[in-house]
Formats: sequence, C-alpha cells, structure tokens
Amino acid sequence: MQRRYAFVLGLAAVVLAADQASKAAVRAHIGAFERIPVIPGFLDLVNVGNRGAAFGFLNRADWSWPSLVFAGVSLVALGVILWLVKSARDRVSLAALALIMGGAVGNLVDRLRFGFVVDFIDAYVGELHWPAFNVADSAICVGAVLLAWRMLGHGARD
Repeated sequence: MQRRYAFVLGLAAVVLAADQASKAAVRAHIGAFERIPVIPGFLDLVNVGNRGAAFGFLNRADWSWPSLVFAGVSLVALGVILWLVKSARDRVSLAALALIMGGAVGNLVDRLRFGFVVDFIDAYVGELHWPAFNVADSAICVGAVLLAWRMLGHGARD
C-alpha cells in the first residue's frame, strides 16, 4: 500500500513540477496575450488566464467566483483519487491517477495564486483553434484516457 502511494505521489509531483515550471517560464518570457509561433499554422505559445475549466470551458462565464467553484471541485477530485489508489491493481491505473492528480494540483495552485489558470499552448489549423491549454490539462487528459483504457480491460496487469 505504501509503495502505491509513493509511486502516485512521486509521479504527481513530477507532473506538478513540470506544469509549474512551464507556467513560470511563460509568465516570465511571454507577455499577456502575446503569440509566439512554434510551428507556424499549427502551434503557438501564448500567455492567457483561464478562469474557467480545462480548455477554456466557462472561461467567459459572467459570474465572478468560478475559481472558487473549480478549486472546490479539484479538492473533491483529489480526495476521490486518493481513495481510488487503494483499489487500483496495476501500474497503468496508478499512473493514470497520478497524472490526473498532478494536473489537478497544478491548476489548483494557479487558481489559489492568481485566481485563474495559466494556459499557453495554442494548437490550431488555419482559423480553427483548440482552446489554449497547459501541461496540467494535458496530464489530466492523458490520465483520463489511460484510466478509461484500463477500465475497458486493456493493458497488462501487474
């Protein structure tokens, strides 16, 4: 049991560190709403604040307290993840939970520090833009896909 939590907390800490370091670099080197092309026509770095959920969902909501709501949801999610770690039976599921946890904590830290989440990856094709996102959002999505994949019975059991 202790090894499970050590693995999950260790991987979550790596995700959190990568997320916070990348956001700090963006805030230090890219002005608000500035755009730096990485792969022209496909990928830019930007510096935007997101008061909504992942990928800009509810970012433009006309209420003033979404960060508190999403911070509360993050805390509940962290509790559920820690509870799920007890029943996870394989490393894929544990890794998935760790990725989700690290991402949730990364975005929670932003909400508590700034009142919004720092997003900086802008993927697009022509005029079609996916909402800006960050390392934490990516970790949450990868973790969710891995968890769903495991729940569907795929992947080797340890």
